[in-house]
Amino acid sequence: MALMNSRSFAHPHPELHGHGLRLCRWDPVSDADVEAWLRGMSDPEFRRWNTPLSPITDLDAARASLRAKADTAATGAAASFRVTDAETGTTLGHIGVNDIDHTFRVARVGYWILPEARGRRVATRALAVAAHWAFTDLGLHRLELGHAVGHEASCRIAEHCGFRQEGTLRGAMWEADRQDAFRDVHLHGRLATDPEPDARATARKTDS
Repeated sequence: MALMNSRSFAHPHPELHGHGLRLCRWDPVSDADVEAWLRGMSDPEFRRWNTPLSPITDLDAARASLRAKADTAATGAAASFRVTDAETGTTLGHIGVNDIDHTFRVARVGYWILPEARGRRVATRALAVAAHWAFTDLGLHRLELGHAVGHEASCRIAEHCGFRQEGTLRGAMWEADRQDAFRDVHLHGRLATDPEPDARATARKTDS
């Protein structure tokens, strides 16, 4: 896996490569990026398992969301990557390294895949690339991954990438499309000192 090395917070979005993918920054000026972001955030399968603080239902909201992501990245508190096919440049989904705490060297990861790209191991491959970058270039010690209980595809992806099951967080996220009811979260964690998953095995695993 070839990765661009950059520990400078002045460049919070180095371009990452690996497992047939290219991870690059989202561009809030690009109409194509904004449209892809809207499709991903409004997709029924995404909304089934995630409830954003502010629903993104139109292009203006999507562009504002991407601008906010860029602002957060500039502070070093998060990194949001557009996941693309390394050969064609086609947008496949998103992966983020979020809530980066540089003192305790911990962050949370999250991802979504566009409907037409599912079933091609995109989430598994993207998570492997992003986790490697977070542990090496960012120097983080711990990554956490949480998903709604019952989201078995996300659970498999986490395990394939070396994120061990650590327990259940009760009432830790909203129910789908609600902000007045809560559901449990399945927590996974991976440490920089954990064994690196077999890259060939990761590439063979399937996801949603």
